[in-house]
Amino acid sequence: MINENVIDLENLSIFHKNILVLAGVNLTVRKGEFVYLVGKTGSGKSSLLKTIYGELPVRDGGAMVAGFDLSRIKRKEIPFLRRKLGIVFQDFQLLTDRTASDNLLFVMKATGWKNKRDINTRIHEVLDKVGLSTKGFKMPHQLSGGEQQRVSIARALINDPEIILADEPTGNLDPETSEEIMTLLFDISRSGRSVLMATHNYSLFRNFPSRTMRCENGKLIASENIVY
Repeated sequence: MINENVIDLENLSIFHKNILVLAGVNLTVRKGEFVYLVGKTGSGKSSLLKTIYGELPVRDGGAMVAGFDLSRIKRKEIPFLRRKLGIVFQDFQLLTDRTASDNLLFVMKATGWKNKRDINTRIHEVLDKVGLSTKGFKMPHQLSGGEQQRVSIARALINDPEIILADEPTGNLDPETSEEIMTLLFDISRSGRSVLMATHNYSLFRNFPSRTMRCENGKLIASENIVY
Protein backbone atom coordinates (compact mmCIF):
# COMPACT_ATOMS: atom_id res chain seq x y z
CA MET A 1 0.00 0.00 0.00
CA ILE A 2 1.31 3.44 -0.97
CA ASN A 3 1.93 5.77 1.98
CA GLU A 4 -0.41 8.71 1.42
CA ASN A 5 1.08 10.74 4.28
CA VAL A 6 2.85 13.82 2.95
CA ILE A 7 3.73 15.02 6.47
CA ASP A 8 4.68 12.50 9.13
CA LEU A 9 6.07 13.86 12.41
CA GLU A 10 6.88 11.42 15.18
CA ASN A 11 7.83 12.36 18.75
CA LEU A 12 9.34 15.58 17.40
CA SER A 13 10.88 18.28 19.59
CA ILE A 14 10.70 21.80 18.19
CA PHE A 15 13.22 24.41 19.30
CA HIS A 16 13.43 28.12 18.57
CA LYS A 17 16.72 29.75 19.55
CA ASN A 18 17.58 26.83 21.85
CA ILE A 19 14.25 27.14 23.67
CA LEU A 20 12.00 24.08 23.57
CA VAL A 21 8.70 25.28 22.08
CA LEU A 22 6.85 22.00 21.49
CA ALA A 23 7.69 18.49 22.73
CA GLY A 24 6.52 15.05 21.65
CA VAL A 25 4.86 16.32 18.46
CA ASN A 26 3.01 13.63 16.50
CA LEU A 27 1.26 14.72 13.32
CA THR A 28 0.32 13.04 10.05
CA VAL A 29 -1.23 14.86 7.12
CA ARG A 30 -2.52 12.83 4.20
CA LYS A 31 -2.51 13.81 0.56
CA GLY A 32 -5.34 16.24 -0.16
CA GLU A 33 -6.18 16.75 3.52
CA PHE A 34 -6.93 20.16 5.03
CA VAL A 35 -5.73 20.54 8.63
CA TYR A 36 -6.03 23.54 10.92
CA LEU A 37 -3.28 24.38 13.39
CA VAL A 38 -4.62 26.53 16.22
CA GLY A 39 -3.32 28.03 19.43
CA LYS A 40 -2.54 31.32 21.09
CA THR A 41 0.16 33.65 19.79
CA GLY A 42 3.49 32.25 20.90
CA SER A 43 2.17 28.70 21.34
CA GLY A 44 4.41 27.28 18.62
CA LYS A 45 2.31 27.32 15.43
CA SER A 46 4.81 29.28 13.35
CA SER A 47 7.77 27.36 14.77
CA LEU A 48 6.10 24.11 13.73
CA LEU A 49 5.58 25.42 10.19
CA LYS A 50 9.18 26.68 10.05
CA THR A 51 10.40 23.23 11.07
CA ILE A 52 8.33 21.64 8.29
CA TYR A 53 9.80 23.92 5.62
CA GLY A 54 13.34 23.52 6.87
CA GLU A 55 14.01 26.90 8.46
CA LEU A 56 14.34 25.40 11.95
CA PRO A 57 16.44 22.20 12.19
CA VAL A 58 15.13 18.90 13.52
CA ARG A 59 17.11 17.80 16.59
CA ASP A 60 15.01 15.10 18.24
CA GLY A 61 12.36 12.85 16.75
CA GLY A 62 11.36 11.92 13.23
CA ALA A 63 10.08 14.20 10.47
CA MET A 64 9.24 13.09 6.93
CA VAL A 65 7.90 15.87 4.70
CA ALA A 66 7.15 15.37 0.99
CA GLY A 67 9.57 12.43 0.90
CA PHE A 68 12.41 14.24 2.69
CA ASP A 69 13.80 13.08 6.02
CA LEU A 70 14.24 16.37 7.87
CA SER A 71 16.44 14.79 10.54
CA ARG A 72 19.03 14.02 7.86
CA ILE A 73 18.46 16.73 5.27
CA LYS A 74 21.52 18.68 4.13
CA ARG A 75 21.40 22.44 3.72
CA LYS A 76 21.89 22.14 -0.05
CA GLU A 77 18.78 19.90 -0.25
CA ILE A 78 16.43 22.38 1.42
CA PRO A 79 15.65 24.24 -1.85
CA PHE A 80 14.47 20.90 -3.31
CA LEU A 81 12.23 20.35 -0.28
CA ARG A 82 10.76 23.82 -0.69
CA ARG A 83 9.89 23.17 -4.33
CA LYS A 84 7.41 20.59 -3.00
CA LEU A 85 5.97 23.13 -0.56
CA GLY A 86 4.00 26.31 -1.15
CA ILE A 87 4.13 28.86 1.66
CA VAL A 88 1.51 31.56 2.24
CA PHE A 89 2.15 34.28 4.82
CA GLN A 90 -0.16 36.65 6.67
CA ASP A 91 1.62 39.75 5.33
CA PHE A 92 1.73 38.53 1.68
CA GLN A 93 5.52 39.19 1.33
CA LEU A 94 5.19 40.37 -2.26
CA LEU A 95 7.94 42.31 -4.02
CA THR A 96 6.42 45.80 -4.11
CA ASP A 97 8.44 47.00 -7.11
CA ARG A 98 7.20 44.23 -9.44
CA THR A 99 3.88 43.36 -11.03
CA ALA A 100 1.85 40.37 -9.90
CA SER A 101 3.18 38.36 -12.86
CA ASP A 102 6.76 39.41 -12.16
CA ASN A 103 6.41 38.31 -8.54
CA LEU A 104 5.68 34.84 -9.88
CA LEU A 105 8.47 35.10 -12.47
CA PHE A 106 10.97 35.90 -9.71
CA VAL A 107 10.16 32.64 -7.92
CA MET A 108 10.23 30.66 -11.15
CA LYS A 109 13.68 31.90 -12.13
CA ALA A 110 14.93 31.21 -8.59
CA THR A 111 13.70 27.61 -8.84
CA GLY A 112 15.16 26.79 -12.23
CA TRP A 113 12.49 27.59 -14.84
CA LYS A 114 14.13 28.43 -18.19
CA ASN A 115 11.70 28.08 -21.11
CA LYS A 116 9.92 31.38 -21.72
CA ARG A 117 6.81 29.80 -23.21
CA ASP A 118 6.47 27.37 -20.29
CA ILE A 119 6.94 30.24 -17.84
CA ASN A 120 4.26 32.40 -19.45
CA THR A 121 1.85 29.46 -19.67
CA ARG A 122 2.31 28.58 -16.00
CA ILE A 123 1.93 32.18 -14.82
CA HIS A 124 -1.35 32.43 -16.73
CA GLU A 125 -2.54 29.09 -15.29
CA VAL A 126 -1.96 29.97 -11.65
CA LEU A 127 -3.30 33.53 -11.93
CA ASP A 128 -6.42 32.10 -13.56
CA LYS A 129 -6.75 29.53 -10.75
CA VAL A 130 -6.75 32.26 -8.09
CA GLY A 131 -9.14 34.49 -10.04
CA LEU A 132 -6.63 37.11 -11.20
CA SER A 133 -6.25 36.24 -14.89
CA THR A 134 -6.71 39.89 -15.93
CA LYS A 135 -4.58 41.51 -13.20
CA GLY A 136 -1.10 40.13 -13.76
CA PHE A 137 0.13 43.53 -14.98
CA LYS A 138 -0.85 45.33 -11.77
CA MET A 139 1.55 46.36 -9.03
CA PRO A 140 0.82 45.13 -5.48
CA HIS A 141 -0.28 48.60 -4.32
CA GLN A 142 -2.93 48.59 -7.07
CA LEU A 143 -4.48 45.42 -5.66
CA SER A 144 -6.74 44.96 -2.64
CA GLY A 145 -5.52 42.98 0.36
CA GLY A 146 -7.49 39.96 -0.79
CA GLU A 147 -6.05 40.21 -4.29
CA GLN A 148 -2.52 40.49 -2.88
CA GLN A 149 -3.12 37.32 -0.87
CA ARG A 150 -4.37 35.63 -4.04
CA VAL A 151 -1.07 36.55 -5.72
CA SER A 152 0.71 35.07 -2.70
CA ILE A 153 -1.29 31.84 -3.13
CA ALA A 154 -0.55 31.82 -6.88
CA ARG A 155 3.14 32.13 -6.02
CA ALA A 156 2.80 29.20 -3.60
CA LEU A 157 1.21 27.10 -6.38
CA ILE A 158 3.75 27.95 -9.08
CA ASN A 159 5.86 24.79 -8.71
CA ASP A 160 2.83 22.49 -8.33
CA PRO A 161 3.61 21.66 -4.68
CA GLU A 162 2.38 18.66 -2.71
CA ILE A 163 1.74 20.76 0.40
CA ILE A 164 0.56 24.30 1.10
CA LEU A 165 1.65 25.76 4.44
CA ALA A 166 -0.46 28.79 5.30
CA ASP A 167 0.51 30.93 8.31
CA GLU A 168 -2.47 33.09 9.33
CA PRO A 169 -3.40 33.71 5.66
CA THR A 170 -6.58 35.60 6.57
CA GLY A 171 -5.04 37.55 9.45
CA ASN A 172 -5.01 40.91 7.63
CA LEU A 173 -8.26 40.46 5.72
CA ASP A 174 -11.88 41.44 6.38
CA PRO A 175 -14.44 38.65 6.99
CA GLU A 176 -15.86 38.59 3.46
CA THR A 177 -12.42 38.45 1.85
CA SER A 178 -11.34 35.82 4.38
CA GLU A 179 -14.22 33.61 3.21
CA GLU A 180 -13.06 33.98 -0.40
CA ILE A 181 -9.49 32.99 0.51
CA MET A 182 -10.73 30.01 2.55
CA THR A 183 -12.87 28.83 -0.38
CA LEU A 184 -9.78 29.02 -2.59
CA LEU A 185 -7.63 27.09 -0.10
CA PHE A 186 -10.27 24.36 0.27
CA ASP A 187 -10.52 24.11 -3.53
CA ILE A 188 -6.75 23.64 -3.61
CA SER A 189 -6.96 20.80 -1.07
CA ARG A 190 -9.73 19.14 -3.09
CA SER A 191 -7.37 19.17 -6.09
CA GLY A 192 -5.10 16.76 -4.20
CA ARG A 193 -2.73 19.11 -2.39
CA SER A 194 -2.50 19.02 1.38
CA VAL A 195 -3.08 22.28 3.27
CA LEU A 196 -1.81 22.90 6.79
CA MET A 197 -3.11 26.25 7.98
CA ALA A 198 -2.18 28.05 11.18
CA THR A 199 -4.88 30.40 12.45
CA HIS A 200 -6.47 31.81 15.56
CA ASN A 201 -9.61 32.94 13.71
CA TYR A 202 -12.08 30.39 15.05
CA SER A 203 -14.99 32.00 13.19
CA LEU A 204 -13.67 30.35 10.01
CA PHE A 205 -14.46 26.88 11.36
CA ARG A 206 -18.21 27.32 11.15
CA ASN A 207 -18.25 27.50 7.35
CA PHE A 208 -15.04 25.57 6.75
CA PRO A 209 -14.89 22.67 9.24
CA SER A 210 -11.91 20.34 9.11
CA ARG A 211 -9.53 18.38 11.33
CA THR A 212 -7.93 20.64 13.90
CA MET A 213 -4.72 20.36 15.93
CA ARG A 214 -3.99 22.67 18.86
CA CYS A 215 -0.66 23.96 20.20
CA GLU A 216 -1.13 24.27 23.94
CA ASN A 217 1.19 24.10 26.96
CA GLY A 218 4.13 22.93 24.88
CA LYS A 219 2.21 20.08 23.22
CA LEU A 220 0.35 19.46 19.97
CA ILE A 221 -3.02 17.83 20.63
CA ALA A 222 -6.07 16.89 18.60
CA SER A 223 -8.74 19.54 19.18
CA GLU A 224 -12.30 18.25 19.08
CA ASN A 225 -14.31 21.17 20.36
CA ILE A 226 -13.87 24.58 18.81
CA VAL A 227 -15.75 27.46 20.40
CA TYR A 228 -17.08 29.82 17.73
